[in-house]
Amino acid sequence: MSHNQSTNRRSSSQNKSRKHPQQNKPKRKQKSTINPNRLIQAAELQEVRKYTPSISFAEMNLHAHLKSNIDAMGFVNPTEIQEKTYKQLIQKQDMIGIANTGTGKTGAFLIPIIHNLLDQNKSRFKTLIIVPTRELALQVQDEFNKLSKGLKLRSSCHIGGTNINTDLKRLKQHNDFIIGTPGRLLDLINRGSIKPAQIQKLILDEFDRMLDMGFINDIRKIVRGMKQRDHTLLFSATMNPKQKSLIQEIVPNAITVAVSKGDTSSKNVAQDIIRVPEGANKFDLLKVLLSGESFDKVILFAETKRLADRLSKKLNKSGIDADQIHGNKSQNYRLKALNKFKKGSIRVLVATDVAARGVDIDSVSHVINYQLPTDYDTYIHRIGRTGRAGNVGMAYTFVD
Repeated sequence: MSHNQSTNRRSSSQNKSRKHPQQNKPKRKQKSTINPNRLIQAAELQEVRKYTPSISFAEMNLHAHLKSNIDAMGFVNPTEIQEKTYKQLIQKQDMIGIANTGTGKTGAFLIPIIHNLLDQNKSRFKTLIIVPTRELALQVQDEFNKLSKGLKLRSSCHIGGTNINTDLKRLKQHNDFIIGTPGRLLDLINRGSIKPAQIQKLILDEFDRMLDMGFINDIRKIVRGMKQRDHTLLFSATMNPKQKSLIQEIVPNAITVAVSKGDTSSKNVAQDIIRVPEGANKFDLLKVLLSGESFDKVILFAETKRLADRLSKKLNKSGIDADQIHGNKSQNYRLKALNKFKKGSIRVLVATDVAARGVDIDSVSHVINYQLPTDYDTYIHRIGRTGRAGNVGMAYTFVD
């Protein structure tokens, strides 16, 4: 039940009503705060601790039909974050959950809330799940659909790059869960289609990204109207100590359940840097790197949408099958590119940080950072796309 997660841009319809200050302007590359020597690390797969649950899903105090759906999804035992949070979440305790990518965070918050919706002794309520990217929103929606199959629960997903009239129509019906990205959700709130005062449960998935300068103003506006809220959950793989005051502002008395440190990358991802000599052609170095036999499925991260475009075109001209995803691409284009990558019809997916969060792809052999990411948390989320499900992954970072 693992879903992971990247950077959503405002929907086109939203831009008509309020312009983002950086709209249509090239993104300037921020200076990285990372010490490159920190990005050299051997894989330590043998040291990765395998979690042994003390209880199975069948033994959990969960609604019978929900347990049947979990079983149909092929899950017998909970992951560590799922087992260590479900009792408190069923009891409506506010929580900050920290766990590495690919460890079942989405199931950790969906299962208890779905259970509470099915509890006949409790009244119906609405849950709002806010995520940073379109891809992650769609994955949360997909997991909800699987967990709630046959349970007569409804959800709607609202993201940029889609028809807002469809969103308005869906919101005229009752929805137990509303899932979406900040820009589109705020647009729908401004139109009166989502009423924050009717929301009882709030979940910020990848909350470290939700509370950074790119989203915090939207989050504050959305949360401000939730006067009836009685349960707040913040989940992510990383936790930025600088966001402590913002976390306190949103959820002042939350318990913290951390099954990872929240500040270190996966030990089963070998990491190295490639220093670019002065005057050298970095793209030529990239082509040499990609000529290696083991580079079967590669995510290449670029800092800007313009650079992602350029790299994708140059790779294809060089005979390396590639495509791209970033905020300027339509949702339909992004989904097609992701599907081609998943099926193996392209070898390299060039992406901005929309792919660092919310893209769950099996067997990514390598992650390559064409430039140093701006901060270490971003780096952690990027390299978390490889080395999953017990496999060893490899991450390279070019250093100019």
